[in-house]
Amino acid sequence: MLKKQSVLSSVEKTIVVGARSSLLSRHQVEEVLLELRQFHFGISFRSVFLQTTGDKDLKTSLRNLDKSDFFTKEIDAMQLRGECRIAIHSAKDLPSPLPDGLSLIALTKGIDASDSLVFRDGESLSDLPKFAKIGSSTARRDIAVREVLPDAICVDIRSTIENRLAQLDAGNYDAIVVAEAALIRLNLTHRSRVFLPGETTPLQGRLAVIAKANDEEMKQLFLCIHAS
Repeated sequence: MLKKQSVLSSVEKTIVVGARSSLLSRHQVEEVLLELRQFHFGISFRSVFLQTTGDKDLKTSLRNLDKSDFFTKEIDAMQLRGECRIAIHSAKDLPSPLPDGLSLIALTKGIDASDSLVFRDGESLSDLPKFAKIGSSTARRDIAVREVLPDAICVDIRSTIENRLAQLDAGNYDAIVVAEAALIRLNLTHRSRVFLPGETTPLQGRLAVIAKANDEEMKQLFLCIHAS
């Protein structure tokens, strides 16, 4: 593949990227930038990571939030203030509509969109007790869990993927639902798990690049990784 130094001579040499501070988010940023570098080199990036409302508020259930800015609000504000030129998010976390002044400029092809039911090491679906306590976060996931465990008791679980798995291993849950894409990106595919049936959240597994609506340079730069 022929790389280009830059499609745009006026693109600044260091582009500031805004994103959430979780380990998963950091891996997602690297995934997008690595994909971009397959097409362009000579442009450097500096990432600014911060906690959003959704990272700090671990009590609010995600079940009734729909497409809110729960996980993007602070990054959106930072971007509109001009403190970062692009932002990288899990596409499924984007608010709808986006805040005035911001635009989706690229949506990656992504990876596995499945949800997985994850167990403690050495355990499997057949080891779960009757009325197993399952950590879940949405009504959609609850329905999928009950397709394989009709008597399951689904309860809310929040926090980072690593913390959720720690809670599982500590015995707080009998199993938890995790996006397969998160396990892949965090190199956790050694975990014992089964795929859940049914549809998952729209755009799960895909990553979104956001820029100011009038930033034609960034639109052109990231067009190479956009998958419709």
